[in-house]
Amino acid sequence: MPHGPGLSAGLRSAAAAGALALVALLGAGGTAVAVPPPPPNPSDSELAQSRRAANARASEVGQLANRLARAESRLAELRDEVALKMEEANKALVDLRAAQDAARTAEREAVAARAQADAAAAAIERKRAALDRFVAGSYQQGSTIGSVGAYLGSDSPRDLLARAQLLDAVSGSQLDALASMRQARVEKANKDAAARKALELAEQRREEAEDAKAAADAAQAAAIQARRAQAARADQLEAEKNSVERQLYAAQSRVDGLEDQRQRYQEWLAQKRREEAAQAQQAASSSAGSSAPSGGPAPAGPSSASVESVIARAMSQLGVTYAWGGGNASGPTRGIRDGGVADSYGDYNKIGFDCSGLMIYAFAGVKSLPHYSGYQYYEGRHVPLSQARRGDMLFWGPGRIHHVALYLGNGQMIEAPYSGGRVRIAPVRYDGIMPYATRLIG
Repeated sequence: MPHGPGLSAGLRSAAAAGALALVALLGAGGTAVAVPPPPPNPSDSELAQSRRAANARASEVGQLANRLARAESRLAELRDEVALKMEEANKALVDLRAAQDAARTAEREAVAARAQADAAAAAIERKRAALDRFVAGSYQQGSTIGSVGAYLGSDSPRDLLARAQLLDAVSGSQLDALASMRQARVEKANKDAAARKALELAEQRREEAEDAKAAADAAQAAAIQARRAQAARADQLEAEKNSVERQLYAAQSRVDGLEDQRQRYQEWLAQKRREEAAQAQQAASSSAGSSAPSGGPAPAGPSSASVESVIARAMSQLGVTYAWGGGNASGPTRGIRDGGVADSYGDYNKIGFDCSGLMIYAFAGVKSLPHYSGYQYYEGRHVPLSQARRGDMLFWGPGRIHHVALYLGNGQMIEAPYSGGRVRIAPVRYDGIMPYATRLIG
């Protein structure tokens, strides 16, 4: 793999000098340890650009979080406002029912008042008729108090006195009837006015209550609509925030990945220089007549280059179709029948990988793996999930293992997920994951 653009001229010179020295040593028949190929070395500009992108996404997440907080605060206010408007609508409904009851009561009282007024009018008419008869009789006798004839017809003073008293009584009764008639008219007018006033007031209160109820209903509907609109806005902001958070995660993962690449490259470069120094010392000893090199560095364990080669093989299959039972050390193969879900997706007619088949292909240069995730779990050293590192295999159960994926670091993994899917990179799913990862390298 070629050096990245971030390699300085001095480092390139050192690497070139080391390579020439290695060629000379190998040409001289030395037995030096072969230096692995260099891992990718991201440039400073790539690192800076990735950090800027991550910072920009982080700033955007912060802004969206603030906007979402304000939107949710406004939504809470609108919820309270809706509750208030609903209570106001309930109050208006109670007031309306009370006003309607009062109007019905006023109508009943008006009907009763009209009946009383009609009775009073009838009494007035009766008294008017009696008065009319008295007036007519008095006129016929020539006096309202009595005629002279009534007196002249008396046989004795006692009879005269009795007749005068009788006429006076009749006259007083009719005068009382006239006063009673006038009082009845006043009472009728008062009752009519009271009934009209009560009815008018009740109708006014009912109309006011109906208007208040309509206004309360409209205010409640407007508040509910505002709450719905604000809830939709909050949901939209939440979706935007989640999207930008995913972008932030991806940007941070890219920063972490590039920084890991830079660190691995620096480690490789340091190791390469140590090996070149050891080889130069060995060559010097050989040229001085030494029968054998005085010793070299202890053989190193599997290098990160081996892990990267495994990951590179897996990554080369991104987008390849899932096929149950498919995949071997050479690449994707035709799937097989399972008599169920895979058959319904036609996996037996597809060329691709299942989850364990992808691991077989990825680790083909390291170890031969069985085509079953449950067996692959025991093919290497178990490490706690919290200590999992790039290149480890992750498994899902619990109990009977049913899925395996390759850990990429930074919470990401590559997997052949399921029938109908394709080989992909995805965030690690911790639901049902086994508590140990399996490590084949290192």
